[in-house]
Amino acid sequence: MTNKLLSAVLKAIDDKKGQEVAVLHLSEICSFTDYFILCTGNTSRQTQAICDAVEEAAAGLGERAAHVEGYTGGDWILMDFLDLVVHIFTPTTRRFYDLERLWRDAPRLEPEALRSPARRTRKPKTE
Repeated sequence: MTNKLLSAVLKAIDDKKGQEVAVLHLSEICSFTDYFILCTGNTSRQTQAICDAVEEAAAGLGERAAHVEGYTGGDWILMDFLDLVVHIFTPTTRRFYDLERLWRDAPRLEPEALRSPARRTRKPKTE
């Protein structure tokens, strides 16, 4: 289910205009989760909207977060789906905590490649 959930979460983030999306593959360097998805919303209202969209997308797959924290403040919302942890930040909070630096040993995956094939956008060919 992780691949379907991963794809659904990325689509939900994209639909709500989440920015600076990063996917870190952690399964080989830690034991508590397989993936981190990090994204940025410009305001706490946008981070909450992204969280709501992720919850809705997960529910469509019969999944729900085991734990969500930070929703009320909206500066850093953490959604724990066990095999997948979603971090939704405002720009200042993301820069301050800099999880990409803390987890720099984790391989980064390209979010576009992880979306379901029907959702991928194609660049027009230039001749």
